[in-house]
Amino acid sequence: MKNYKIHFAIILMLSLVAGCISATEEEAKSIDALVEVPKSQPIEVKVIEDAFHFFVIGDWGRNGDDGQQELADMMSEVARVVEPEIIITTGDNFYPNGVASVDDPYWNTSYEQVYKGYPLFVPWYATLGNHDYRGSIQAQIDYTNKSKRWNLPAQYYHHDFVEDEVNARLVFLDTSPFNDEYYEEEKYAKVHDQDTISQLLWMNAVLSSSKADWNIVIGHHPMYTGGKRINDKNHIRPHLEKRLNNLNVDAYFAGHEHDMQHIKPEGKMHHFISGAGAELRPTSMLDISLFAEATSAFAVVSLTKTDMFVQFISHKGEQIYEYRLAK
Repeated sequence: MKNYKIHFAIILMLSLVAGCISATEEEAKSIDALVEVPKSQPIEVKVIEDAFHFFVIGDWGRNGDDGQQELADMMSEVARVVEPEIIITTGDNFYPNGVASVDDPYWNTSYEQVYKGYPLFVPWYATLGNHDYRGSIQAQIDYTNKSKRWNLPAQYYHHDFVEDEVNARLVFLDTSPFNDEYYEEEKYAKVHDQDTISQLLWMNAVLSSSKADWNIVIGHHPMYTGGKRINDKNHIRPHLEKRLNNLNVDAYFAGHEHDMQHIKPEGKMHHFISGAGAELRPTSMLDISLFAEATSAFAVVSLTKTDMFVQFISHKGEQIYEYRLAK
């Protein structure tokens, strides 16, 4: 009688387990039938062989809101195809008031956890924007020593890159101190302490001594725009444009305007705006504009010894603009 009870219990347990397994399998089949696995979006980007590739993004730090996360995810997908060596920011890295310290939660919620895709773990070279000046600019500099990928060693700096026999000198400016109107606004009080003469002397020395194939300057404020500030007085242009043209600069990348633009005034230098990293604003074409669009996007730049190929890629993976600049 005792053995019978044991056998019965074992048979009952096996039946229950078999029933559970069967139910789980049926449930799985039902789930497979109901859930449609999303297909990857097609990516419209040209890959230039034997080139030095980098991305340019601006005006982005919004905790993933206002399209930031969607664009970040697409950047990761494009990076799997293009494989950028570095990523450049044109400033306004954290809205609305920068960061308070290297331990500010914004580092995680607006940067680390947004640009989390593995292909984006390449060196980032940052530029300071006016919204960054509302917080601690020193904290963004100090984060260089805490982060493996964040690079902002000083308020302005330069870095030389040699890749596939291409030599590029990238010069990162701190343009907020050149905006004359900021000296009348309390929220930008930190610009009062900056020595613009020293920065200009440094810029002249760095660019005049360059032997690079390409001299590219990055700043936050554009010198021309068809965007929100189309009718405003441009405070940056008188300080920088003539000097940079005389110093053999090929291209100037900026943000500040929340859109994508390519502008070509007189002189050698091409002006690109990549400020559509999150919130967008309407834009328009100037007489000297080659492109202007308020679309969530970033720039993909590919350098060879003889060509600079610039593509604007949207959050949908669409190539919305391309331009080839030949030496």
